[in-house]
Amino acid sequence: MSQPSDENGFRVLRHRNFTFYLTARVLGTIAVQMQNVAIGWQVYALTGNLFDLGLIGLAQFAPFLLLILLAGHVADRYNRRNIVALCLTAQLACSLLLLALSHSGLSVVWPVFAILVLFGSARAFMGPATQAMLVNLVPPASLGQAVALSSSSFHVAVIAGPTLGGLLYLAGPNIVYLIAALLLLLSVVLMWLVRAAPQASNREPATWHSVLEGLRFVCSRPIVLGAISLDLFAVLFGGATALLPALAHDVLHIGPSGLGLLRSAPGIGAALCSVALAFFPITRRVGLWMFGGVAVFGAATMALGATTSFVVALAALLLMGAGDMVSVYIRHLLVQYETPDAIRGRVSAVNSVFIGASNELGEFESGLTAGWFGLVRAVLFGGAATLAVTGAWTWLFPVLTHMDRFPHDQKALDAKERDAKTA
Repeated sequence: MSQPSDENGFRVLRHRNFTFYLTARVLGTIAVQMQNVAIGWQVYALTGNLFDLGLIGLAQFAPFLLLILLAGHVADRYNRRNIVALCLTAQLACSLLLLALSHSGLSVVWPVFAILVLFGSARAFMGPATQAMLVNLVPPASLGQAVALSSSSFHVAVIAGPTLGGLLYLAGPNIVYLIAALLLLLSVVLMWLVRAAPQASNREPATWHSVLEGLRFVCSRPIVLGAISLDLFAVLFGGATALLPALAHDVLHIGPSGLGLLRSAPGIGAALCSVALAFFPITRRVGLWMFGGVAVFGAATMALGATTSFVVALAALLLMGAGDMVSVYIRHLLVQYETPDAIRGRVSAVNSVFIGASNELGEFESGLTAGWFGLVRAVLFGGAATLAVTGAWTWLFPVLTHMDRFPHDQKALDAKERDAKTA
């Protein structure tokens, strides 16, 4: 990591548009996390069916998977700020519908699933636009700090949202939905106040060729393909967090409160790491830092599987979150720096598909291997497989292994050296 400079840490908040964007994103995330707690409790209290809890996730993920590539094309063709604001408005409408259902006396759960399909559709269109517009809100020199602060704020919201939702649920689900709607309303207002720099507009019609342009671009750039696919397989094999309830009960012998701490630990580790990155951004040996982050994630996963100590498990999960944050930070910057603005939405959509699919499939893989090999062996296998992928990717993508600086920084340095020679 580098020494702190004038552009490090919270100084990036001097950029008004980024501050509005960040605040809107944090408030929206807290609202959604609060709402998810209320939905889960309410649905399970009504039906007592574990399968219905799975349908809550499926109702949101299915439209996301179906629409995400088209959403990337839309993010490149239309104003990204407007897309995000409209999607937040749609999420606000979902909260108000949930409030109306709950207030009228919820007796069947299918209307909740229908609302969640609408929510998942809004999430699909919001994701690529949100990722792609960040680069238009701050100067290039401040992008690293903006990414770090945005990531840390997101993790804080993910940690705080469920806790706040659980506390408010003591007063009833209506209160949770009402507060979530108010937070989303503030988020909508703040997003409309954002004035992003003009984006490179793409006006070609939505054909299969144009929709898949992001995927073709990723496959043609070893740097981008290597970074995204490394994260895909690392999360695919390292999805041990899905097994935390079983680890807490059968191995660590702790109760629900201890499980809550374990679930929060990766997010806390990621948040602390991203704050550190905001003040001490990575500028040299970028490739080694990225592979190192994934290696730490894999090694910490193995430590989680090997221990019977709650304290060691907690420390391992903190390291998993921190290692993953380093990889995410570098991957996000590489994708942003390497991608032309005209197709940034479609490339962000491909990135979202890779990451979203890896999270879902990673949880499935962990459950499947646990059924085959046993709980502890499954966690150990996941960590070992992550380390094996890290080693293989250093060989398959040498351009990443030997990368010293981010492409944008390297180009600026080369230009400076050329100017010095001609002076």
